[in-house]
Amino acid sequence: MTTQCKYCPLNRKEAFLRLSADEVEYMQRFKVGELAVDPGTPILMQGSNAPQLFTALSGMGIRERHLKDGRKQVINFVFPGDFIGLQAGLLGEMGHSVEARTQMRLCVFNRSEFWSFFKNHPERAFDITWLAAMEEHFLGETLATVGQRTAMQAVSWAMVKIFQRGESLNMVHNNTMELPYTQRDVADALGLSLVHTNKTLSKLKDRQLASWSDRILQINDLEALADIAVTELKTARRRPLM
Repeated sequence: MTTQCKYCPLNRKEAFLRLSADEVEYMQRFKVGELAVDPGTPILMQGSNAPQLFTALSGMGIRERHLKDGRKQVINFVFPGDFIGLQAGLLGEMGHSVEARTQMRLCVFNRSEFWSFFKNHPERAFDITWLAAMEEHFLGETLATVGQRTAMQAVSWAMVKIFQRGESLNMVHNNTMELPYTQRDVADALGLSLVHTNKTLSKLKDRQLASWSDRILQINDLEALADIAVTELKTARRRPLM
């Protein structure tokens, strides 16, 4: 069954700004349906001109940039509440691919209504601008990590960011969260070899700071991990929900 926007489980989570009754009503009109996808299913393809935009209602995915010779670069991870397809909505085609890594459920919006959305609801248009600015900020921090942090610092930074995002979505229980990505995914995202990433994770486990196996991430000392990562633990700002 399609989830009505007024019963959206994400709108009740602390990670997101609460939508007003008028905003919920409009989003219900903007939404055209829902899509269930299996793990490994492409949601959007790089270079595609897809007619839909999506919000991840549940499940997790991955964003990747593909090169002509077959190599690929992980550029970000998709969590519940993330807006997907903005590049195609504004630029006419996707600059990267998006793939499901777990069973996912997506809210579907028609891209053809996007400009009317901006024109008639400037507050919501500002929310999209905010989301785009946050993506730019995160990519800048990721680039600084790839270029300047050591392997130990980089892996610690990634674990901190993923874990804090999970905490904001109530995905963390007893200092653990399910993490459907592979070590190869994290290695690619950080510009590290798989061997180097594996050795670094083993060192963090030996120091009893963090462990990641069987799709479960456990953080025993988030502050110590943040110190290693040369980053601060900041209270996450509430995100707009599309």
